[in-house]
Amino acid sequence: MYLDVHSDWLSHVDQVPRALVAANAVASLETLEQSPRHRHQKAQLLFTVRGVINCEVEDAVWIVPPQCAVWIPGGLPHAVFGSGEVECISLFIEPPASADLPTECCTITVSRFFRALLMRANALPELYDVDGPDGRIVSVIFDELAVAPVEDLRLPIPSDSRLKKLTDLLIAAPADHATVAEWASRIALSERSLSRMLAEQVGMSFGRWRRQLHIILALRRLSAGQTVQTVAMDLGYESASSFVTMFRKMVGKPPSRYLLERLRPAAHDHGE
Repeated sequence: MYLDVHSDWLSHVDQVPRALVAANAVASLETLEQSPRHRHQKAQLLFTVRGVINCEVEDAVWIVPPQCAVWIPGGLPHAVFGSGEVECISLFIEPPASADLPTECCTITVSRFFRALLMRANALPELYDVDGPDGRIVSVIFDELAVAPVEDLRLPIPSDSRLKKLTDLLIAAPADHATVAEWASRIALSERSLSRMLAEQVGMSFGRWRRQLHIILALRRLSAGQTVQTVAMDLGYESASSFVTMFRKMVGKPPSRYLLERLRPAAHDHGE
């Protein structure tokens, strides 16, 4: 069954009397088209097996590279879209009150053990035995979700219309080397006003916000198979090494290592 966001399916999911409901298959899509903005009572854990998924909420875009998952709290309006060919697992969750799970949307790292649990959960019957082995698997999933590391793969989206226009301009021309003052003038703001508004609405300086955008764009392109050199040039860096330095500072490791750690489990599962 493909990932479905139709209201009848979501209504059914919310009514299933279990703490976890799986889609019962890995969704394999040539393209995951942007879903209409929607919400559901149960929270959602969307795990990326292959490709890159993007989750849009009101004030941010979360990127979900391979071997990561996005946690979407119940009742939060959101839209989902993919970059290229995508494989994903979707679990709808209504955990017990005692579970210490994230209260806000976030991208998390999925360990090999956690990944095996998610693959197992994806095959659970809809009305699994809560007191049997399946129920214990679900309990361990909640334990792993509570301690999963959170990754800073969020691009805050400002609410002001001029800053939204700036976001569109930066996405359209990521290699543009204009100064902060030049970018500000393009949206009829002073440099000082731009810096103040960004600090208020996204909590970042212009430089940090733009670098975060570059991380989002780079992960989409690298996961689609583009080389580090190509991505570095497309994003306006003087060399691949300068791009790698920026990526390491923002993410904590160079892009080749970052992607290798996420692609290796998927390759193993496909017998490659």
